[in-house]
Amino acid sequence: INKYNNLPTKEALVIELDSTPLKDEEFENVTELLTYLEGQNDEKSDIQWLLETTEKFCQDKAIYNAVVSSIKILDEPEKSKSDKGAIPELLTDALSVSFDPHVGHDYLLDSDDRYSFYHKIEKKIPFDLDYFNKITGGGLSSKTLNIALAGTGVGKSLFMCHVSSSALSQGNNVLYITLEMAEERIAERIDANLLNIRLDDLVSLPKKMYEKKIEDLKSTVKGRLIIKEYPTAAASTNHFRALLNELNLKRNFKPDMILVDYINICSSARIRPGQYVNSYSYIKSIAEELRGLAVEFDVPILSATQTNRQGFQN
Repeated sequence: INKYNNLPTKEALVIELDSTPLKDEEFENVTELLTYLEGQNDEKSDIQWLLETTEKFCQDKAIYNAVVSSIKILDEPEKSKSDKGAIPELLTDALSVSFDPHVGHDYLLDSDDRYSFYHKIEKKIPFDLDYFNKITGGGLSSKTLNIALAGTGVGKSLFMCHVSSSALSQGNNVLYITLEMAEERIAERIDANLLNIRLDDLVSLPKKMYEKKIEDLKSTVKGRLIIKEYPTAAASTNHFRALLNELNLKRNFKPDMILVDYINICSSARIRPGQYVNSYSYIKSIAEELRGLAVEFDVPILSATQTNRQGFQN
């Protein structure tokens, strides 16, 4: 579940059971459960799990065969066609068994792939602001970390709420992670944006009118927006990764875009709390971890950071 973001199938459980050391009683209980599951509808196994399990099986068998051949060379040298000098080569060949043929980009032989990459249309999530589309080349690209730089109290959260509203209106799934404001406050700002109502007027809006506006919005918007709140400075990319896996399993939700409000009040997954480190190195570590998360889940991540007057001048 943690590795493949999916529930194991009966076939996967049977294979894992064979390679897991269990007591007799535990083995019998699990076998009975699998027998019960045999009558249930079984989904297809995860292709990545299938490839990795098959690769590991082939690697184990290759090492076993190499060891058996090496023992035969040592025990019966007169019957063997190879001498002791062939043993390192046998073990090296066995350890090199892999299903991954990619060992690097060959500049001359892979020129066609490179040309196709040059002309590939990159997937982007556009802004609804022309100037932002101009400076980003059409929007936010997948596997990127994007940071909005602003001073204190100028509206970083408002900007991110606006971007999330725009992405949702385009039919994208959006995950908004907040470490500063409550979930309801973020939703309130998005309400004001999407329903075209002032924040002050939301309180006095009749419930029936509010529900009608929400129903009208549901009929036009195809994406989903989930807002998750964490305590300030208490969540890192480890928490965000666990959240993404849970959303995928429990709600079948995979975001097309992630917003983190905001980077300065996240915690680092690599630097322990209380460990002495300057603020630059700490924020840099958080940024690297968020960038890695964007690559891992193939989504753009948007966050914000605050600066002062001296920072703007520099």
